[in-house]
Amino acid sequence: MNQNLKKINIYSIYLGAFILILPIIAFFINAFSFRWFYPQLIPKELSLQAWVRLKLIPKSGQRTFEGFLDLWSTNPIVIKALINSLLIGIIVTIISIIIALPAARVLGLMSFRFKKLIIFLMVSPTILPPIAFVLGLNINFIRLGFSGSFFGVCLVHLVPIMPYVVLTMTGIFANYNPDFEHQARTLGANKFKTFYLITLPSIAPGLVVASLFAFLVSWSQYLLTFLIGAGKVMTLPLLVFSTATSGNPPLTAAISIIFILPAILILMFTAKFVSGDSAATQGFGKI
Repeated sequence: MNQNLKKINIYSIYLGAFILILPIIAFFINAFSFRWFYPQLIPKELSLQAWVRLKLIPKSGQRTFEGFLDLWSTNPIVIKALINSLLIGIIVTIISIIIALPAARVLGLMSFRFKKLIIFLMVSPTILPPIAFVLGLNINFIRLGFSGSFFGVCLVHLVPIMPYVVLTMTGIFANYNPDFEHQARTLGANKFKTFYLITLPSIAPGLVVASLFAFLVSWSQYLLTFLIGAGKVMTLPLLVFSTATSGNPPLTAAISIIFILPAILILMFTAKFVSGDSAATQGFGKI
């Protein structure tokens, strides 16, 4: 009975994994297909036409190392959007971690009045529909001169990111023992050495998970970027949505692959921190 149940669980995992990767397989087939019409199960002809139109691959006969460099030096819109998305994600992740660390330490280690109210206010951006608060933010950003700027997009991305980062780090600090820091200070370590040698290694797994959340939430933002960026700051989500309305499945699939690939790579490198055996799930790393 137990063996049969174990097999059923394993098959369920395989089935779930297959369902999850099925859209990615469809993206890859579409991105290299040519004239793939219903009810064909697979395309009869493969082509790099979509990648050529995106100016990521040179035309036939020019696919040399110099040809790729000459093409990419023209700064195609896809590469520009990719660079913008990466820069915004990295900048916002760093800023959110810097802001969240002291706030999460207080929320995780201390008890004070209105603590639950403060936590509720912090998670409210994840509860409310984005359109409910982004319109008000847009008006204020226009008055402050941040609308249509790279800085304004970075700033507005902090709104949906901070709840995830602060709450993740709050859970880490809730299981953190500050006595290790006191012992280090007693032995002569200054504040910087105490943080670098004691605090940082202890919270490192949770810090990685919080950074992962921050980057992925920023990476996938469409509405905030569209309204605050005012069409002047092009990112991959904006490019994916605009291409999806063109009625060209291979082109949409190619851009979608570029959009999901960095996220998949990040998840692969950080998988050990979000697995069940990770110290991040226990809230304490190794010193």
